[in-house]
Amino acid sequence: MKRALLIASIACLPALAQAEPLPGMRGVDHIGLTVPDLDQAVTFFGDVLGCTETTGFGPLSDPEGTFMQDLLGVDPKAVIEQVTLMRCGFGANLELFQYSAPDQQTITQKNSDIGAYHIAVYVDDIDAAVAYFDANGVKHNWGPLPVTDGPTAGQQIIYFYAPWGLQMEAITYPDGMAYEGDSDTVLWSPKAPAE
Repeated sequence: MKRALLIASIACLPALAQAEPLPGMRGVDHIGLTVPDLDQAVTFFGDVLGCTETTGFGPLSDPEGTFMQDLLGVDPKAVIEQVTLMRCGFGANLELFQYSAPDQQTITQKNSDIGAYHIAVYVDDIDAAVAYFDANGVKHNWGPLPVTDGPTAGQQIIYFYAPWGLQMEAITYPDGMAYEGDSDTVLWSPKAPAE
């Protein structure tokens, strides 16, 4: 019952007005994540999700000045120990940071927390994804949830977690979503085009 209410309330959200766009904006280039252990993160995104490590750099710091604060809004004595960039299929790249900083915090967030986020990856077969998670010890929530009503009917989702707690989602909509029938603009999708 609660799931049906949630799906029904999402269907009632008002349409957003189109603002003047950022000049020259093409799309999402990368998602930056600060991780507790860069080797663990590269292994997870590489071995579990199939992303490919492409390049990296570091360390980056300014022991005498405020460059880190001025550029990145972090403590002036923060150090980016290493950055690794990864290519993930047909979607946005990942930029993984390992920082050390005097005021560094470990944040454990829930989807309901203000500022919370998750990364969703498109999969061709959600049941195969769940079986893969189970076979490889990847923690996940209940699911997959088939969405059968509202504008996103046609998708199936399941939330799963990186070893350090990063919340992620696997999503599929092989036949599209209901809203696409009367929409002038559809969401970008990394799924393979229909044949």
